Amino acid sequence: MKIDILTLFPNMFDGFLNESIIKRAIEKEVVQINVVNFRNYSKLNNSQVDDTPYGGGAGMVLMCDPIVSAIEDLKDDDTTVILMTPQGTQYKQEIARNLKLKKHIILVCGHYEGFDERIRNFVDMEISIGDYVLTGGELPAMVICDSVIRLLDGVIREGSHIEDSFTDNLLDYPTYTKPYDFRGMKVPDVLLSGNHKKIEEYRKEESLKRTAERRPDLLDK
Repeated sequence: MKIDILTLFPNMFDGFLNESIIKRAIEKEVVQINVVNFRNYSKLNNSQVDDTPYGGGAGMVLMCDPIVSAIEDLKDDDTTVILMTPQGTQYKQEIARNLKLKKHIILVCGHYEGFDERIRNFVDMEISIGDYVLTGGELPAMVICDSVIRLLDGVIREGSHIEDSFTDNLLDYPTYTKPYDFRGMKVPDVLLSGNHKKIEEYRKEESLKRTAERRPDLLDK
């Protein structure tokens, strides 16, 4: 998979791309990630990428040409272009599973007051990671990269994401590790029984219970 990230602040991705699972995925060549400063596509003398909004109002609006030029330069027939915006479709695990099948993704990170509306004509999807507003699309782009890359073959231990939260519309079951007794709170005995069938039944029951308590809306799907 190849991911191109269009941003005005490429340095924000330095830590993200050079730590933990994402770093290992890049080193193993499971994914190729390019961070592109779309200011480099500005045709204006001062590399301007934004301007005041028509009709007045606060803030600056990102101009069409630098972003669209970057998209057109980077995309090919197998590219999916995604715009990071709080007005987009709410991001869910199902979308992550669909995106992992893509060969090439371009993530467009906005900043300032927003985008020129016409940029929407050059994207395939608009995604929001929640009902709140951030200073830019860089953090949402990292969220999408992380959630998709971890699903790719060879990135994490095989099968470990099969029981993730939101698989089959259920939250994950509770997990424990050593010590057995921590300040009087003990690991459920069934997990020490060695009976795999009972352990599986316990985990399924706890998953359903936790989902009913915390996210009953998932059980209606």
